[in-house]
Amino acid sequence: AGARAVAAQDAVLGVRPRIAVEPATVEEAAEAMRSFARDRLAVVFVGGGTDMDLGAAPARLDAVLHTRGMARIREHAPSDQIVAVEAGMRLADLQRHLSSHKQRLAIDPPFPERATVGGIVAANAFGPRRTRYGPVRDLVIGITIVRADGAVAHGGGKVVKNVAGFDLPRLFCGSLGTLGLVAEVVFRLHPLPEASATALFEGLEASDVAETIPVLRDLGVEPTAVAALPSQGRFSLAVRFEGFAPGVREQIERTLARAGSGARLEGAEEAELWARHDAIRCAGDVRGKATFAPAALSRAAAALAPVVGALRGGALVLHPGPGVAFVSGAIDGAERAAAAIEPARAALAPLGGGALVLSAAPAELRARTSPWGPPPPALEVMRRLKNELDPEARLAPGRFVGGI
Repeated sequence: AGARAVAAQDAVLGVRPRIAVEPATVEEAAEAMRSFARDRLAVVFVGGGTDMDLGAAPARLDAVLHTRGMARIREHAPSDQIVAVEAGMRLADLQRHLSSHKQRLAIDPPFPERATVGGIVAANAFGPRRTRYGPVRDLVIGITIVRADGAVAHGGGKVVKNVAGFDLPRLFCGSLGTLGLVAEVVFRLHPLPEASATALFEGLEASDVAETIPVLRDLGVEPTAVAALPSQGRFSLAVRFEGFAPGVREQIERTLARAGSGARLEGAEEAELWARHDAIRCAGDVRGKATFAPAALSRAAAALAPVVGALRGGALVLHPGPGVAFVSGAIDGAERAAAAIEPARAALAPLGGGALVLSAAPAELRARTSPWGPPPPALEVMRRLKNELDPEARLAPGRFVGGI
């Protein structure tokens, strides 16, 4: 189904497949998966390719299944605020459709013109709006998958109140194609905001950033996004508000008054600021993500500082709300980078989050340190789930944490 000649861009972290397919429908994808199962072929799923550097290289790779041909909106019910969309739909295309109905999908990972909804779910991708709307799993209310044997399965429902089978959608968020093909997703939607404005504060230390969320909570405001960007050895803190114009105006004025200083950005200036956020987060050939308890932000920033220093043009972006940090920069010696990463992982371990995960790294750095870091305590449970859904270990073998 949709087979074509293998091209150089079909390689996954340097491992090239023998077969490439681009099914046009879920049914064709299931047919391809049944064919792979008969021949016991190892397969990796590819959407827009924005997160293909995440994880380890596949232990073996026979076939790549591209989802870009599966890019239709299956159903959109504006009154119910839900949309059902095939996995290959690009996020920007979906947002353009939804905006004509004054709605949006409240996720904003980088590269929306390339990122597909299936890839976003599989990689658990997100942007600064996670502060308000949570991770992608909080917006998924139903999912259609194709199992390793080619069987099509469904989980969740089409309305927000229906939580029957909701475990399946949550299970596939962040599974990186190791449990099955995300073929179609049902999302809950939000109204398109009438207005947007960002309060920007300069010259802050990490300890100042750590106080942001408690202060905003005390003020009774609800920002859509809060992010700290590197600026001359310190941080610039951006606090974004979206919604009805009077509410945005009132909340941003209250926030600026509480701080006693700061600038208000709107329109092109605001768009440029958040575009700079994405550019810094995605710069260089080494990129990492660390999670931690929000109260431990200062200690997390200190733990990551040596990693930033070991990279050429190293930068650190902080999301204080969910407790997430992004490290980016260019390799300046694989040994130097690896020597900084391992102590940082040890320092982050007791801070109530997860490991420092390398979402991108050159081969010479991958040879010296695992992209995932130490395996999590739940690794054995993850292995059992993998064995249940992919008993032959043919789906993205070796890509996930712990070699799953």
